[in-house]
Amino acid sequence: MPISISAPALRGGLLALLAATLFGISTPLVQRLGVGLGAFSTAALLYGGAALVGALTRRAREREAKLHLGDVPRLSAMAFFGAAIGPVALAWGLQRTSGTSASLMLTLEALFTALLAWRLYGETMDKRVGLAMLLLLLGGMALVLDQGRLGGVQMMGLLAVMLATASWGIDNTLSRALAERDPGQVVLFKAAMGTAFTAGLAWLYGETVPSSMAALGLIAVGAMGYGLSLRFYLLAQRAFGAARTGSVFAFAPFIGAALAFTMGERSSGVLMAAGGMLMLGGVILHLMENHGHAHVHDSMDHEHAHNHSDGHHNHVHDPIPLGSHSHAHSHERLEHSHAHVPDAHHQHTH
Repeated sequence: MPISISAPALRGGLLALLAATLFGISTPLVQRLGVGLGAFSTAALLYGGAALVGALTRRAREREAKLHLGDVPRLSAMAFFGAAIGPVALAWGLQRTSGTSASLMLTLEALFTALLAWRLYGETMDKRVGLAMLLLLLGGMALVLDQGRLGGVQMMGLLAVMLATASWGIDNTLSRALAERDPGQVVLFKAAMGTAFTAGLAWLYGETVPSSMAALGLIAVGAMGYGLSLRFYLLAQRAFGAARTGSVFAFAPFIGAALAFTMGERSSGVLMAAGGMLMLGGVILHLMENHGHAHVHDSMDHEHAHNHSDGHHNHVHDPIPLGSHSHAHSHERLEHSHAHVPDAHHQHTH
């Protein structure tokens, strides 16, 4: 069956690739702009930029479901792992390893995300997805071996970046439950909490105050690579599920490594090229996914942005709103067959 532009796997894959591109190009830029700065200060500036994007991209209540008070514990955990531990570990590691090797190590984020999504949400891992994950794993191993041969300080930096990938894997899995909320609000509150936490630690440890140029540069990179990227990542999770979004997002390291190379980084070798090709193969497999069978939707009540052309929202309005809108609504039990991915309406087991 040919894939159309409206296919859920293709839509989710393209959103994830856009998020990966924005995040991927941010890594070598953070390394350049963060020279001489403390890890806490760097993280605070990055997520300060992300908070600005969240504030500017919030949508009206009738267009997107708003955050609830019950979401605060999950948002706090996301801020701790994704906006504090993750960027601090990355900033520390970037000061001790090359931009290329750090970018490539970020491949492991997809593996942590996919494994957690499989264990916690029961997302399916069919043969195609399994092969895609295997290619990403092999590609990541080749890339790490290529850089790890330098040893010593380089390896300590790589281990710090690996800690960042584990933290972001946890963050990605936690954010899956908020994928139906307004992504602007999610970005704003997560980034604001992370900024406050890391800025406080930067002040407590007496880190060097950054120059105005470095600060503005890191805020801009944070807005692009952490704010807009997170927004697109959440939208991809909404369309595509956590495991698949994380796996396609694994293309970010290749993008970052390519940019680092153009900026003068020359620590790569044959293994990097081989690893990059394996990663590209894994991404292509995800974009080609076409999973469809007869399945049952149980009755449920929830709230999220939706439209009435997807075959799952048959409730009535007077008049019917044009395009996407949000409100609390009910689904009656439904049985049908079509191509689908593990989004909010397709949590059935296989």
